[in-house]
Amino acid sequence: MKHFLLLLSVVISSITINAQATKKKTTTRPATPKVTQTATTTPVSKERLVEITTDYGIMIARLYDATPLHRDNFIKLIQKGFYDSLLFHRVIKGFMIQGGDPVSKHADSLAILGGGEVTGQPRIPAEFNHNLIHKKGALAAARDGNPEKASSNCQFYIVQGNKIDTAQLRQMYEQRIKPNNPNFSYTEQQKEMYHRIGGTPFLDQNYTVFGEIISGLNVIDKIASLQTRPGDRPIKDVRMKIRMLN
Repeated sequence: MKHFLLLLSVVISSITINAQATKKKTTTRPATPKVTQTATTTPVSKERLVEITTDYGIMIARLYDATPLHRDNFIKLIQKGFYDSLLFHRVIKGFMIQGGDPVSKHADSLAILGGGEVTGQPRIPAEFNHNLIHKKGALAAARDGNPEKASSNCQFYIVQGNKIDTAQLRQMYEQRIKPNNPNFSYTEQQKEMYHRIGGTPFLDQNYTVFGEIISGLNVIDKIASLQTRPGDRPIKDVRMKIRMLN
């Protein structure tokens, strides 16, 4: 069965890269940054706002106009109530929280989740944009291993990640990003963002980012810290409810 998820290999690669870049250093886990992220896309006044409610708090996200196919698909599903009572079924601390599998709504506690999609609907074509990166709070589309890198028509993830220093970012870029995307390079603002609030840069230009959390970053940390069973599913179900705010 196919699974719409971030491939485990990118997690392993990231861990290896981080370990190499921080060798012989003593590190501590960064405190949750109390910051307001600065958009790197279109003006806020033109973007749609979304409220994601969980038992661990409320997150507010804005959807980018720069990725209209993903934006419009997400809005359509929200307006139908598609996401209400679905689970954040895959949680990896220091990486991301993933949800939106329709099978999760009535799934048994031991069910393997991640393969569900909206029946009869096509994947969403990739909308990679050099301005949109996997900083902490990035809202992005999960996908399977299809060669076009088209997105799941319903599953999404929200980035937690870690703070990335200049050496780590350079190594990730040279090893994972530049070989497949030679025309992409990080701006100084993007480098500063990864250093200040963190993220998962090894996913850049490989999965479509279509929005960002602008309020409730601490909710990501709470959910990402939950105890999980094999397969990264939280032992205690984390249900969501999503509605449009404008």
